[in-house]
Amino acid sequence: MQDLLTTVQGAFKAAFDVDPGLITMETKPADIPAWDSMGHLALVSSLEQAFGLSFDVDQVMEMEDVHQIVRIVQDCLDQKS
Repeated sequence: MQDLLTTVQGAFKAAFDVDPGLITMETKPADIPAWDSMGHLALVSSLEQAFGLSFDVDQVMEMEDVHQIVRIVQDCLDQKS
């Protein structure tokens, strides 16, 4: 789980140029000023590149905080293997 969070933190760094150490399982869009609707798309793209995944619209809409992002990524990785 920590490896997964570390990769998610890297995706946040790539999308928003924030310190990865500031990203925790409790991080929400209100905590990251650039995490608006356009920023969300940049984050999703960064996550897709980092994990080699492609998310559908429903998954993108469910990514309401880091906890949900980790859950969705883990589900996708489980389905992929």
